[in-house]
Amino acid sequence: MADDRFRLTLAQLDPTVGALAENAAKARAAWAAGRDAGADMVALPEMFLTGYQVQDLVLKPAFLADVATHLEALARECAEGPALGIGAPVADEEGRYNAYFICEGGRVAARILKHHLPNDEVFDEKRVYRSGPISGPYRVGPLRIGTPICEDAWYEDVAEALAETGAEILLVPNGSPYHRGKLDQRKTIMVSRVVETGLPLVYLNLVGGQDDQIFDGGSFVLNPGGALALQMPVLDEALTHVEFRRTPEGWRAEPGTLAPLPDAWEQDYRAMVTGLGAYVAKSGFSKVVLGLSGGIDSALVAAIAADALGPGNVHCVMLPSAFTSAASLEDAAAVATALGCRLDEVPISGPQAAVGAALGPLFEGTAPGITEENVQSRLRGLILMAISNKFGAMLLTTGNKSEVAVGYATIYGDMAGGYNPIKDLYKTRVFETCRWRNAHHRPWMKGPAGAVIPPRVIEKPPSAELRADQKDEDSLPPYPVLDRILEGLVDEDLSVADLVAEGFDEETVKRVEHLLYVSEYKRFQSAPGARLTPRAFWLDRRYPIVNRWRDPS
Repeated sequence: MADDRFRLTLAQLDPTVGALAENAAKARAAWAAGRDAGADMVALPEMFLTGYQVQDLVLKPAFLADVATHLEALARECAEGPALGIGAPVADEEGRYNAYFICEGGRVAARILKHHLPNDEVFDEKRVYRSGPISGPYRVGPLRIGTPICEDAWYEDVAEALAETGAEILLVPNGSPYHRGKLDQRKTIMVSRVVETGLPLVYLNLVGGQDDQIFDGGSFVLNPGGALALQMPVLDEALTHVEFRRTPEGWRAEPGTLAPLPDAWEQDYRAMVTGLGAYVAKSGFSKVVLGLSGGIDSALVAAIAADALGPGNVHCVMLPSAFTSAASLEDAAAVATALGCRLDEVPISGPQAAVGAALGPLFEGTAPGITEENVQSRLRGLILMAISNKFGAMLLTTGNKSEVAVGYATIYGDMAGGYNPIKDLYKTRVFETCRWRNAHHRPWMKGPAGAVIPPRVIEKPPSAELRADQKDEDSLPPYPVLDRILEGLVDEDLSVADLVAEGFDEETVKRVEHLLYVSEYKRFQSAPGARLTPRAFWLDRRYPIVNRWRDPS
């Protein structure tokens, strides 16, 4: 180890929550690769040993004891070689902490405790962790390293204290989940820390999916002044070696590879693919099933599933009723053929007639309406769940964010399923995402290239086809109008008056607001889905199920 050189191996990897032995094995493999490359230190992201987020799992003493056992074993096994940095929770007599450990020489040589605990968006760390004191820098070979853990680097005090106490570089381990525009936001904040301290900064992030959250990696290294020295890929596991050298002005990172960064449309699509693939695999499944209606939403979900799992692991089922058009049958077949997925047809007319006969005496004297429409959707959910159970394939649900927001979906019907890849994608973005997928193919896509979603599927008026000549716009405002109102109410917390000032009809805005609030009980029981925005329906937006308040403006 030269006094004027330092090689740091960055392991941007995907852990699984609770898989301690598996995560430790990945850490050992990364450490061995760093050792073989002559690294002085190998760094893994925040909470890598346990996966992230563990939520209330960290409240179990047995879990924390098991974490400690695996950490001690990892330190012993990585004794002869570079130092190893890895995140994990820890408990003492004062409480529980989000911590980062430096293992060297067969033992834990340093421990850093997270000081700033995030308590917004999907995070609730103040509920389960205590704030630790600001830790000082630690030495590895010739270098004094300061480690602000994730949120600590979003505030200037931790980085400033580390610089004042002798840190020569900042290593920031993160569990920072994706949302649209997040990478630029991270870089802006980290450049501020570099400018304030005059120190190089390493931003190391998790990658992979966990429940609704997708960790997008995108790790990077900045030199003083904010110059980008290294950019790791987005949404790929990667192992990269960073060379630091001592100069008269201090330590500097030598220029490394700058991975190209995809645009927002590609990042969103990749996040949905990654989220679905991770959720299926980490839940113990290898195949999925979905109802393919001939409409745009199920077509997009089928494409995402084919890209995540491969077409051979995607089972599409068309469940026609008397109201299903010949065009929908043709379009479903065209999508399945273009993707290379299996398609079966299971008509629901017989079961629908049987249910109608069974309920006939009870419903006598009433007019057919939404109840009968929903029976169709629930029969489809029942049949799809039966197929899921019989063949061990996870059922995917296919409602977009616009439908999920206003309850334009049938609970225990088309909402039935284990995961919803497009849950955070408004309908207007569904259209554009289909066009993007038809025009682009990437090596990480397991589905075929080309126009896998026929133009007719994208262009025809959306319809649930639960009654004759039904169109979505019979029940809802046009999607461009609906989506902007929903963006205002959900994503931006605007008032009714704000949206009326934008030019929207007040009655329409109030109706959408009412639908949004009365549909909370449906969302409470809905499947998780990939988080693409800072206001996704689940942990980002926590509303009471019963809520009588309405905006009086």
